[in-house]
Amino acid sequence: MKSVAADLSLVFTKRRLIWELARADFKKKFVGSYFGILWMFVQPVVTVVIYYIVFGVLRGDITPQTDNYPYLLWMLAGIVPWFFFQEALNGGTHSLNEYNYLVKKVVFPINILAAIKMVSAFFIHLIFLLILLAVFLIMGRTPTIYWLQLPYFSAGVFVLCLGLSYMTSAVMVFFRDMGQIVNIILQFGIWVTPIMWQYEMAGSLVWLLKLNPMFYVAEGMRGALLYNCWFWEQPGYTLYFWAFSLGVLVLGAWMFGRLRPHFADVL
Repeated sequence: MKSVAADLSLVFTKRRLIWELARADFKKKFVGSYFGILWMFVQPVVTVVIYYIVFGVLRGDITPQTDNYPYLLWMLAGIVPWFFFQEALNGGTHSLNEYNYLVKKVVFPINILAAIKMVSAFFIHLIFLLILLAVFLIMGRTPTIYWLQLPYFSAGVFVLCLGLSYMTSAVMVFFRDMGQIVNIILQFGIWVTPIMWQYEMAGSLVWLLKLNPMFYVAEGMRGALLYNCWFWEQPGYTLYFWAFSLGVLVLGAWMFGRLRPHFADVL
C-alpha cells in the first residue's frame, strides 16, 4: 500500500509536468489536420444530432418523458460528462503503447502517462462544458448556484477514469485486444447509463442501473443544471460513487505497480 500511495502521490507532485505534456498531447492530435480542433467535435455533435432527432423529434413510444424540460437540454446534461469519460478512458487505455518510448526510459515516471491523457481529455471537456452552458443560456435557462457543482462531477469522472485507465493500460501492454474490448464496453455503456432515456423506464431493474457509477454523474449533472438539487441530497449514492471510484483507483494503481517491471521488456 505504501508503493500505491507513492505512485498516486506522483500525480500531484508531477502536476506541472503532467500539465505540459497534456498540452503537447492535445496539440499533437491536430497536427497536419486542415480543420484542426474542429474534428474533435464533429463526432460528438453528430451523435447529439442523431439522438436528438430519434428521441427528441420523432414522436412515439420511444420518446422519453423529461419532466417538462426541453429534451435537448436534458440529454446534453447527461451526454457531456459521458463524452469526457469516453475520451479519457480511450486515451488512458492506449497511453502506455502510445508513449512506449517513454516507458523504456528508466528515469521517467510512467505512472503519470494515464494522468496526461486524463488532463488532455479534460481540455476538450472544458470546451464542451462551455458550449453546454451557452446552449442552456440561449434556450432561456437562468444560471443558478447549483451550477457550481459542475467541477465536482468532472472531478469524479477524472478519478474514476484514472483508476480504470491504470488497469486497462497495464493489461493492454500484454493483451492488445483490450483496446477493442474497451470500445465495445463504451458503446454498450452509453445505453445503460442511461443518457437518452429516463431510468424509471427500467422498472424493477433500476437498482442494477445505479451500480454504474456514470449513472451518478449523469443524474447529478441534471440535478445541478435542471432540477436545482445538491449532490449531498443523495448521501448514500454519493458515498457509493466515491467508494467505488477510489477503490478502482487504488486497485488500478496496485495492478499497474505489479505489472510495471515487465512493461519495457514487452514493449
